[in-house]
Amino acid sequence: MAERKLTSVWDLRDYRVDENRLFSATHAEILNGWTTDVYFAKSLDVLRHLRLEKQTVAAEVFANRAGILCGIEEILRLLAGRPLEVWGLAEGDRFGEKEVVLQVRGPYAEFGIYETALLGILASSSGWATAAAECKEAAGARPVISFGARHVHPAVAPVMERAAIVGGADGASCVLGAKLAGREPVGTLPHACFLLVGDTVEVARAYPEAMPPDTPVIILVDTFKDEVEEALRVARAVEGRLSAVRLDTPAERGQVTPALVREVRGHLEIAGFSDVRIVVSGGLDPARISELAAAGADVFGVGSYIAAAAPIDMTMDIKEIEERPVAKRGRIPGLRPAPRLKRLL
Repeated sequence: MAERKLTSVWDLRDYRVDENRLFSATHAEILNGWTTDVYFAKSLDVLRHLRLEKQTVAAEVFANRAGILCGIEEILRLLAGRPLEVWGLAEGDRFGEKEVVLQVRGPYAEFGIYETALLGILASSSGWATAAAECKEAAGARPVISFGARHVHPAVAPVMERAAIVGGADGASCVLGAKLAGREPVGTLPHACFLLVGDTVEVARAYPEAMPPDTPVIILVDTFKDEVEEALRVARAVEGRLSAVRLDTPAERGQVTPALVREVRGHLEIAGFSDVRIVVSGGLDPARISELAAAGADVFGVGSYIAAAAPIDMTMDIKEIEERPVAKRGRIPGLRPAPRLKRLL
């Protein structure tokens, strides 16, 4: 059924879904219109009944708050091959509150069914990208890695991780998300591995032997012992090969604090390991990133702050019909000036 296009509300009578499937939409279902709000299908039926569906319209999309635009590349793939003219900001551009970020011109029947998907793509992706930009701004030149995949449905995890990179994150842990952004996934080892082995030093010694030769050796040091003690044990055990230690102290133990970072950093330097960096993760947000950076943290793994970012509401308004300015009540008829937009399709 996913291969059929949704063109009318009458198509719903025969539409069936596999009860044993995952609940996420497939690419075919999105491209063929099955994720739309039903009232857009009903609108097409009414317009066809009145022989108005081929009217040429111009629509604009704007945001309810400022942010980083993401999702444009997916929008272009959604609308590709249709007799439409698309103008927009570029992927990764900053936009202001109420600023027009996209214009679509062409027959309404060619894109009306996609309004739900189009707005959803831009809203979620821009929200994630904006949150990542806030983290990167707090970190300055220090790397920020998105660890958010475990906080969202796996169907959208790659979208979220790629959006984080568009927003300024230096990498992502989700394999598919990183690959879609043209990057290699970034990550170390989970606590599960250390618990199964039973000793941090044994893991640290095995890691460079088990990994490809260019893999940085970054070891968690909060699983069994005091973080300072474990960091020094690991540094001495793999001397010359340790790139970084990672602190992911849970909330039950007080989380990673600036004082802890300063303590680990001080002991590493005293012991002659000043080149070993400190990676921190666990409940980070821009405020904590700033504090931990000032204390000496070098790399930040951010999960829920990016993944749980609120979508940036996007609105699509038809502003011209057959080049005649129109608008619903409360809006001014006609396309608004949008000098930053460039022709995309």
